[in-house]
Amino acid sequence: MRRVAVVVKGWPRLSETFIAQEVLGLERRGLKQLVVSLRLPTDKTVHDLNKAVTAPVLYLPEYLRDDPKRVFNGVWRTLGRPGFWRALGAWLADLTRDPTRNRIRRFGQACVLAAELPADVAWLHSHFLHTPASVTRYAALIAGLGWSFSAHAKDIWTSPEWELRGKLASAAWGVTCTAMGHRHLESLAPESGRVELLYHGLDFARFPDTPPARPPRDGGDPTDPVRLLTVGRAVEKKGIDLVLDALARLPTGLSWRWTHIGGGERLPALKAQAERLGLTDRVEWQGARAQDAVIAAYAASDLFILPSRQAKDGDRDGLPNVLMEAQAMGLPCLATRMAAIPELIGDGTTGVLVPPDDPPALAVALESLLRDPARRAALAAAGAERVRHEFGCDQGIDRLVVRFAESLAATTR
Repeated sequence: MRRVAVVVKGWPRLSETFIAQEVLGLERRGLKQLVVSLRLPTDKTVHDLNKAVTAPVLYLPEYLRDDPKRVFNGVWRTLGRPGFWRALGAWLADLTRDPTRNRIRRFGQACVLAAELPADVAWLHSHFLHTPASVTRYAALIAGLGWSFSAHAKDIWTSPEWELRGKLASAAWGVTCTAMGHRHLESLAPESGRVELLYHGLDFARFPDTPPARPPRDGGDPTDPVRLLTVGRAVEKKGIDLVLDALARLPTGLSWRWTHIGGGERLPALKAQAERLGLTDRVEWQGARAQDAVIAAYAASDLFILPSRQAKDGDRDGLPNVLMEAQAMGLPCLATRMAAIPELIGDGTTGVLVPPDDPPALAVALESLLRDPARRAALAAAGAERVRHEFGCDQGIDRLVVRFAESLAATTR
């Protein structure tokens, strides 16, 4: 049976449960896959989702200097193929517009991938339209194979339009997980229908059938504070610093405790910010955690907060998995009118939304929800019902099975 090579930036990654969920779902539906990772894993723990995947993993040299012999062999073994010169032409055209070391590295990785692809791999698929799609596109040209992509968030909004246009013209098809992203990519595609909207959704088998019951904490008991939770990498677009600013604005007599789960480059600065604001004793930093620990944190919390924003480089969330996960666990959500979040959360019905980058508005909404457990419970129930009815992963994965089957049937390798 022929396989699909799924190209990802890193495998496994704690922050990308949606990719592991999809790979596993496709595998359980009979699709044979090879996972291709552009870098070695860096997270210290691994999700059970990733452990359940049986597909082999091919790790490419992250930097060409790491394994020059392997890179040389990759170039040498592909040099005689007609597709090599097509790929070289495409790469040189890209290099003139993006003369960076990263662009050179992508072509080297593509040569290694094309040279080392097992004979039964008949299709390539990239998760993300930036670096992984570049490697996938060049490798597909060298190997004479078709390719497709899944676009998510950062890859859509931080890639230049000229590069997106080129990849959309080269790929046979693609999917993306938000209506906002779909509209943007369709506007750049050579024809309508090149990109399909597929919410990646959740596999609810990973979550309890019934959300846990929560006591009606209202911030009035110092011995039993309202438990607040944020899950997300400490990067600019997640707005973790805004949570701290909002917490510092709450009345001093209100009892709460906030937990953050996630790694990220900004953690030291955020911890220093919490100390400056006098919040250290009421804040817990848990770092990156595996999925079972995150689900346990949802169950133990009363309110989920994620004030996403657009970063200075244009990066922004798509539809954050953690919001869907929190709602599936019956946890009310306070978020921002940013990116595709309004596609999931209806303000005042299935959650509460405030403007991005607005700590005073965030603090007002936060205080109101802290003091009103009945409202939190109503929002949680409505959010859980909607996410479980409209954001399951099965429909999207079933559709991908069809697309891959059609693509493999059309190949001649």
